[in-house]
Parts: sequence; structure tokens; C-alpha cells
Amino acid sequence: MSIKSNPTKFLAVLSLSAMLAACGQAGTAEKTDTAAGQSQSDAVAGTSQAGETTQTSQSAASNEADQAAIEQYHKFVISQTDQFVKETDAFVKAVKAGDLETAKKLYAPTRMYFERIEPIAESLGDFDPWIDAREGDVPDSEWRGFHRLEKALWVDKSTKGMDKVADQLLQDVKQLRVKVEHVEIDTQMLVTGAVELLNEVSSSKVTGEEERYSHTDLYDFAANVEGAKEIYLVLKPTLEKKDAALAKEIDTRFAELDQSLSPYRKGTDFVLYTELKPEETKKLSQTIDALAEPLSKIGTVLEG
Repeated sequence: MSIKSNPTKFLAVLSLSAMLAACGQAGTAEKTDTAAGQSQSDAVAGTSQAGETTQTSQSAASNEADQAAIEQYHKFVISQTDQFVKETDAFVKAVKAGDLETAKKLYAPTRMYFERIEPIAESLGDFDPWIDAREGDVPDSEWRGFHRLEKALWVDKSTKGMDKVADQLLQDVKQLRVKVEHVEIDTQMLVTGAVELLNEVSSSKVTGEEERYSHTDLYDFAANVEGAKEIYLVLKPTLEKKDAALAKEIDTRFAELDQSLSPYRKGTDFVLYTELKPEETKKLSQTIDALAEPLSKIGTVLEG
């Protein structure tokens, strides 16, 4: 008997066919949805992996830039210390020979090498008080270094009895040179060091307290600024990538400060601090503050 001759059976077959067709369509849709979901999952995973790869690459590039800056600055510190040893040796010889005029002439320029790298010396223990302590900073029995000899030259006007102090100074400077060879430096130390150098200027150089006998404070002033600028210059390439506007502002402030110092230069020397009028020292102080403010932002920007 044919299916067509039995309507009931015919309808049952049609119903079964429809059900099978529906199931097939549902299966196909499910497979399509599954495939689409897997594609989306793969896409998300790929994007995540790409992001991680980019972050890793950026981190590696940043670390390389930091290391390059540190190495460049370390070379600067070593070159300054090498010259510091050489000039201190000449200064000490003049002191021991009783050649007051030569010793006075060498005193301030020699100290500039130390003032440019003072944050490094301060990080290495007692070198700063040994080399740079002022009268009253330490007990009289422990006072030595440049300022002890400064007083002998300008106040006592004699270097008699100063041989031991002079020899110890040279020994301390040579030992500093040994220590800076392997000093540990990081980016944070550089940023902090630049700000500390400007603080040195505003706290003791602008006030005339540093060189109270020789009044050669402007040499120290200039050297501190030069040291801060050297730190900024090694960090500048990275800073420009992260905040070009800040880098430009700092460049401008350094230029303004250099211009402010220009009237007091005499070739490679400077006028005595006592020759400045109160309004002139105030202007220098304001220029320092104007530079210190944007310079202090470098650390935050580089960490971001």
C-alpha cells in the first residue's frame, strides 16, 4: 500500500521530515554559534596577547633608556672625579708650599668638580663632611677639608700647620674616586640628585653661607646648576617622549638661569658674592625656584 493511499500515514511522514529538518537547522545554527564564539574568544585572546607583547616591549625599551641614562651619567661622574683628583693635587701642593696666591686661585675652580657630583658623594658615606664640612658643621677636632683650608687662606692668611689637613684632603678625594667607580645609581637617585643640587643652591649658595671666608659662592652656585643640568640631559630623551611640554619648560628655565648668571661671569671665573646687591641675589633665588618646580616633576612623569 502506498503512502499516498493512506493520508494518516502520509501526514506522519511529513511531520517526521519536518522535525528532522528542524533539528538539522538547529544543529547547524548551534555549530555556527559555537564557531563564532570560538572566533571571538580567539580574537580576544589574540588582542590580550598583543597588548601584553606591546607592554613588554615598551617596558624593555624603557629599561634600556634608563640604563643608557645611568651609564652616561656614571661616565660624567667618573670624569669629574678624575679631574677633581688632579686639581686637588695641585691645590694641596700650593697650600703645602705656602703659595697663598696660587692656592686661592685654585680653590674655587677645584671645588666645582665636587659640587657638580655632590649627591653621589653624599650617597657614599662620610665623604661630604670630610671634604666639604663648614665650620660648625662638625666638632672642631673633626673639622677638615676645603673649608678648613679656606679659613687658613683668607682669615689666617697662612697655611702654617696645614700640611696634615691638606694631605688628608687629597687622600679623601682619591678615595672618593675609588668609590665612584662602582657606585650604584638608579633613575630615582638621578631625579632626587638634580633637585637636591638646586636645594643646595637655594639653602646655602644664594645666602652666601657656603664660602663665608672666600666669598666664592657663585662658583659653587654655577657648579650645582651644571650638575643638575647634566642629570636632566641624560633623562631628557625619555622625558620628551612622555611629556615634551615639561621638557621644553625645563630647557627654558635652565636658559633663563644661565642668562641670570652671565652678568657675574669674568671669563671662566665669577665675581665675589659680596659684590652682588640684595635685589640681585633675590632675582637669582627666584630663578632657581622657577627651575626647581618643573624639575621636581620629572620623577612622577618618568614613573607614569
